[in-house]
Amino acid sequence: MAALRWRFDNSYARLPEQLFSRLNPTPVPAPRVIILNRRLAGQLGLDLDLLPEDLAARLFSGNALPDGAEPIAQAYAGHQFGNFTMLGDGRAIVLGEHIAPDGGRFDIQLKGSGPTPYSRTGDGRAALGPMLREYIVSEAMHALGIPTTRSLAVVATGEEVFREAILPGAILTRVAASHLRVGTFQYAAARRDREGLQALVDHAVARHFPQLKEADRPALGLLEAVVDRQAELVAEWMRVGFIHGVMNTDNMTISGETIDYGPCAFLDQYDPGTVFSSIDHGGRYAFGNQPVAAQWNLARFAEALLPLLADDRNKAVDLAEERVVAFEDRFRARWLAMMCRKLGLAGDHPEDETLIGDLLAWMAKNDADYTNTFAALAPGAVPHGPMFADPVFADWHARWRARLSDTSLDLMRRSNPAYIPRNHQVEAALAAAVEGADLAPLHRLLEVLAQPYGRRQGWDAYEAPPQPGERVLQTFCGT
Repeated sequence: MAALRWRFDNSYARLPEQLFSRLNPTPVPAPRVIILNRRLAGQLGLDLDLLPEDLAARLFSGNALPDGAEPIAQAYAGHQFGNFTMLGDGRAIVLGEHIAPDGGRFDIQLKGSGPTPYSRTGDGRAALGPMLREYIVSEAMHALGIPTTRSLAVVATGEEVFREAILPGAILTRVAASHLRVGTFQYAAARRDREGLQALVDHAVARHFPQLKEADRPALGLLEAVVDRQAELVAEWMRVGFIHGVMNTDNMTISGETIDYGPCAFLDQYDPGTVFSSIDHGGRYAFGNQPVAAQWNLARFAEALLPLLADDRNKAVDLAEERVVAFEDRFRARWLAMMCRKLGLAGDHPEDETLIGDLLAWMAKNDADYTNTFAALAPGAVPHGPMFADPVFADWHARWRARLSDTSLDLMRRSNPAYIPRNHQVEAALAAAVEGADLAPLHRLLEVLAQPYGRRQGWDAYEAPPQPGERVLQTFCGT
């Protein structure tokens, strides 16, 4: 495995041992490469051309370990739909932290690599469909310019996994800036482990926010920095119509990356109340509720950090509340700036918020496609179609046109994708791959999603909203 040029330096494995368990992946009988991300490998300084396919299958299934790996399953807790649970990596193992040529540090994790001490009743395995789904959507999010974990490989295991049906097994290699989560800190706090909590803060600061090393209260600076990153991240989700679907505290990263693509989906028709996740019965994580859910998660992060925010608990609570409440203004400012970019509204004008609100209200009333409405506005001309003949839209369009400047259209083109991972297209590609062993639709979809901005000839089908019979009504976790 030395030919791949791994450069491991496993700082998390040097933290207190109560924060993880050391173990190797469970071998699989017949690993087979389904897809490799050569572009990402190149960015990591890994040369996949030097690796025969059989060795790649062994490596990315966990049957062989790379030089320098120190496999661990991380412990963490989490509020799942508001209910606190002690968790951990129940089906994932971090092989180690690889140092890229530019000095960037990345966790290399195998997802679906077998049971761990945190598996509870789970089998530690994953199915091929959900692993390919994460590959597709995470790479699409990267191309859209949204912070995200990424996917380096998917390998079939030769095993079957038992869910609602018998499914082919697979392992995904996930690449992340780190797997530190709000739930990681909750785990230490729930155990009243001040040593572990302090070690996690020091690790997070060193890894993600080195400018805080000399701060009087690094934990307070960490809280403020994470609030800021999450405000930016959720605003970016809203920009492209992304619905995470399972925003539990164990799925909120300290780095500000999107993680866990289980039941995620993208808006077709604009409706802030849209829910796809089959397990989100009350709409807790609906599209329009995501900022509220993020702030709630940040409040749980602040609670976990209380022992390190100030010596006096009342003072610590005041400091925590101030930072969590600040999320509202920070998110609102980022959301407004983002929506102004989508509409090409340069500068700061008091009527901009009204323009934005009026358009969104019209879109909701007319079941307008979220992506295509903004893409249709980007050329600057009056969009075509019966819906746009509405006098209400015509009045809005005239007011909007009066606000545009010379730079507006370029700003809009860079902010509004023409191509997103439309739910029906993702499902069709997955069905072809899993049920028909046909990877061509998946590769074609990935090609389109790698270039999301600007229409291209021959790609019209990837812009189209679903026909009534194609609509995806629910998405599933796949666990």
